[in-house]
Parts: sequence; structure tokens; C-alpha cells
Amino acid sequence: MSTVTAVPLQPTKRSYLVYLWVGIALALIAAVALARQGDDPLARNARAKGVVVTASGLQYKVIAPGKPGAAKPTDADVALVNYEGKLLNGTTFDKSQQPTPMPVTGVVPGFSEALKLMPKGSKYRFWMKPALGYGDKAAGPIPANSTLVFDVELLDFLPQSVVQQMQAQAQMGRGAPGGMPGGAPGQPQP
Repeated sequence: MSTVTAVPLQPTKRSYLVYLWVGIALALIAAVALARQGDDPLARNARAKGVVVTASGLQYKVIAPGKPGAAKPTDADVALVNYEGKLLNGTTFDKSQQPTPMPVTGVVPGFSEALKLMPKGSKYRFWMKPALGYGDKAAGPIPANSTLVFDVELLDFLPQSVVQQMQAQAQMGRGAPGGMPGGAPGQPQP
């Protein structure tokens, strides 16, 4: 037979228990931080300073506020903008080379909503969830279900009827078939 000798345990110092609880608390904080990193990028972005989220889920940040009290485009307008469109990974998929006219209703829903928020002379950054962009369809260099990021500068806007009138007058001035200056109908103009 063997005999077991009991060894009494020494009491644990109170400072060790404090260190143990502080370590557990730090581990929990780190776990929460790591879990937040796995959040949806738009959810993280919505918490960023200066970002506003609309009822549709469009997110925007004012980079330059524009002229105080300036008018904003409506569905009946054509906006003149400079813009750059990117994917979340930073890849640029489209960029204006010069001021570009865009009918407010002739663009994806998120871009249309964004334009109507902007006063003349302003510059905004927009984040659009897929439902406000191209949804589950790929569009050229834009993969399906892509979140889009746009930097947009609204230079000016005009009613679409005025733009159409200007285009008709310009076409007539170039000698459209029907007898305006510039040569016989159907011949190229200089």
C-alpha cells in the first residue's frame, strides 16, 4: 500500500486574481473588436464621423458644402458633374474626363438620390449598397452585388426641357438635313 501525502495549497494572492480578471476583460474587449472588423463595410462606414445614412440606405459625407441656400436638382433636371466611381477595394471603374451632363432620372437609383441631395457647387462622397447601384447584375468592370463609392462634384444643373432645346438649336446650327448652311443634305459638316 502506498500512502498519499496531502500537500496543502497555498492561498492565492489577491493581486493575482485582479490580474486574472483584468486579462479576461481585455480578452473580451479584443474579441468584440475583432468581431466588429468582420462587420459589413457599410455598417462600419455608417458609424464613421460625418457620414449620414438616408432612409434608402444611401450613405454620404459632405466634402465641400457648396453655396449656402443654393438650389438642388430634381427629377426634371440634367446635372453637370465631375465624378469618380470606385469599388470598395479602391479600383476606379469610371471617371469623368470633363464636366459630364447626367439626367437625374437617367442614372442608377442611388446616384439619382445622391444628386437630389446636393446643392450647386458642392462635393459629396457617396456609398451605395448593391440595391441602389447595379444589384445582382454585372455592369462592365463592376461585378454583381458591388457596393459603389462615388466622389461627385455638382457644378450646375438645368431643366431637361432647356437642355433638349439647346441640343435642337445646336443640331440645326450644324446644318441638319433640311437646308441649313453647310452644304447639301447628308454630307458631313466640318
